[in-house]
Amino acid sequence: MDVRRAAQRYPGGDPATGIESSHAFSFGPHYDPDNLRFGAVIACNEERLAPGAGFDEHPHSHTEIVTWVVEGELTHRDSEGHETVVRHGDVQRLSSAGGVRHVERNDGAEPLTFVQMWLAPVRPGGEPSYEIVRGIADSTPYAVPEAGAMLHVRRLGAGERTAVPDGAYVYVHVVRGEVRLGGEELGPGDSVRVVGAKDLEAEGMTPAELLMWEMAG
Repeated sequence: MDVRRAAQRYPGGDPATGIESSHAFSFGPHYDPDNLRFGAVIACNEERLAPGAGFDEHPHSHTEIVTWVVEGELTHRDSEGHETVVRHGDVQRLSSAGGVRHVERNDGAEPLTFVQMWLAPVRPGGEPSYEIVRGIADSTPYAVPEAGAMLHVRRLGAGERTAVPDGAYVYVHVVRGEVRLGGEELGPGDSVRVVGAKDLEAEGMTPAELLMWEMAG
């Protein structure tokens, strides 16, 4: 079990334009050959956009991009003709496949925070696709079969426990609150990488929200 603290993330973005980013994996100018991926996960970025700020149109390919809004509203537009506003509780997935371009902006009046996770596909290529699940239920896993992965969203009350999925690779990201997992106390932005996860539990020390990826070997 490998614990990575929020303070260990690589800083990024462009604060002068209202974009602040923090990266859990090797990203852009922060190249770290020992931190390129875990299971299928190749990026877990925390993004903070001031009102009116955003990422202009840019390309992606051969990546499954899953987005979770923490607070605020994210406006998404892509070259396949999708335009949506993503809010807390929604799961958005953009399968970039052979290639797609998109724009991500905070067109709202309040600050926007979101977590964006990139997964490597089992097979490259194919046609791009897009999906959004509104208000995903706590007990409903979200499958990304293209990456051999399953996302579990867990919201815990103080003192409440939840099982961590068993799996060859499990990646846990703390969105908010304080959590105890495997003897470690975790806070917002902390993450845990578990190889061969079995019979693990997470306990909310305060009200908390977790994103957990269950991945095949």
